[in-house]
Amino acid sequence: MTELAGSLGVRIHDPAPPSEITYSRADCRLHGFDWGGTGPVVLLLHGGGLTARTWDFVCLGLRGAARLVALDLRGHGDSDWSDDYRIAAMADDVVAAADHLGFDRVRLVGMSLGGVVAAHVADAYPGRVERLALIDVAPGVDFAGTRRMRAFMAGLRPVAELDTVVDAAIQVSPRADRASVAYRMSTLFRRAPNGDWVPKGDPRPPDFPAILAAIERLAAQLTGLPVLLVRGGHSRVLSQSTAERLVECLPDGELVVVPDAGHNVQEDNPAALIAALRAFLTR
Repeated sequence: MTELAGSLGVRIHDPAPPSEITYSRADCRLHGFDWGGTGPVVLLLHGGGLTARTWDFVCLGLRGAARLVALDLRGHGDSDWSDDYRIAAMADDVVAAADHLGFDRVRLVGMSLGGVVAAHVADAYPGRVERLALIDVAPGVDFAGTRRMRAFMAGLRPVAELDTVVDAAIQVSPRADRASVAYRMSTLFRRAPNGDWVPKGDPRPPDFPAILAAIERLAAQLTGLPVLLVRGGHSRVLSQSTAERLVECLPDGELVVVPDAGHNVQEDNPAALIAALRAFLTR
């Protein structure tokens, strides 16, 4: 992890691995990684189909400036699967994590689906959120460009060797860095007792109409606090004009474009994202 982060330009403040946290809400066991650190409390929420480990590189570089906790949303990573994947339910999980850790007020970073959840937290619990960073999500997003990768992720099945999945992922995204893809896949699978690699995430498809409807409400949910919108410079999901429209609607909004990054900004160019988040979150 640290070698890969260093190869991506991340200046590592503390190479120690995070500690794991578990807590429960509404009979759902939830999981996250506590990176420690000093400074303002920041909770990081991943995108759909990813896990809290997508923030590993960012947390390694941001640890010296903030108190960092990355959460697995329900149905993802090492959190339980559920029959309730409403945005409101996941937002309540985030607040439960803050309560579990004794955090009264937090700063939120949410990528894609995680950004939608973060915005709902800010709207439903206005006294709990100080500021919020959205990563590559805004009203008017176009997920058509990620159709092949989403289909690939939805089709993940147990395999005998993890390299089988890495090879398939490279075929879908030929320009991707193999080491980065291998690391991501290692976080999306767990080793089963029989030795096979088994996907962690719930294979049931998400409710895309509900998620898209929630994305369209973002502007109204974010008018009361400072907001940073980060767009990947090569993102096919969030266009420059779409990003600018959201920021223009927000009384205290700003836009940062991270070069050499697609939708998964935190994995594609973590060093540049760390710089943007450090400036915003520690303000």
